[in-house]
Amino acid sequence: MKITSIDALKKIANDIRKDIIEEVYLAQSGHPGGSLSCADILTVLYFNQMNINPQKPDAEGRDRFVLSKGHCSPALYATLARKGYFDKELLKTFRKIGSNLQGHPDMNKVPGVDMTTGSLGQGLSSAVGMALASKMDSAGCRVYCLIGDGEIDEGQIWEAAMTASKNELDNLCVILDNNGLQLETSIDEIVEPSSISDKFMSFGFNVIECDGHNISSLIDAFNSARTKKGMPTIIIAKTVKGKGVSFMENQISWHGKAPNEDEYNKAMEELSK
Repeated sequence: MKITSIDALKKIANDIRKDIIEEVYLAQSGHPGGSLSCADILTVLYFNQMNINPQKPDAEGRDRFVLSKGHCSPALYATLARKGYFDKELLKTFRKIGSNLQGHPDMNKVPGVDMTTGSLGQGLSSAVGMALASKMDSAGCRVYCLIGDGEIDEGQIWEAAMTASKNELDNLCVILDNNGLQLETSIDEIVEPSSISDKFMSFGFNVIECDGHNISSLIDAFNSARTKKGMPTIIIAKTVKGKGVSFMENQISWHGKAPNEDEYNKAMEELSK
């Protein structure tokens, strides 16, 4: 069921953020920063945009989603659980021995995961293949791929982008979680990917820029992408790493660190206001 209420979608995104914090805290391992920054994006995709049915997770005509920045699996797992793909209680097993919810998503173990990811740069290639196959088979499905802005340092991203453009994959929508930080520092200090929009435009993409934490803006961006024909789209969503938890926001140290008990309680208190 498509949810159109902005307030309802905001609540879902906030609940997903709570789940992310709990997952990482209980595991004492994981990547909260980038997971929190993409919570609104995943909320709009799974609850407002995508043609999916949790009761039929393998339906051939469904839309596909690829989390290319696979280390942000806490956000994907929380979203899938909220959507009804599996029991929310399983989130408590995140990164535990024997759990299907490992640090990177596995399509063979988790219902709703369309592609196993983890090695940065590879997810977009998989998404391009899915979109091309859908075109060839006239399946009619759309393919969405979330990438990180540190990830676009990878050359494979640009190889995939060229292939998507050459094949006019207008059923492919890439989303860049543009929070400006990567593993150890800001993206500007590593490769300085200035004019990201110009780069993707030069690779033959329709480029849309939006506020990645504004639900209405995201819905408008996805709706606009759907109408563009003859070329793939990238939505450059400006986000804040650690969004929703004051002491995590824009702090590179929270890229891959778990909160202690006091930090967990403070984060959950902030998200419960």
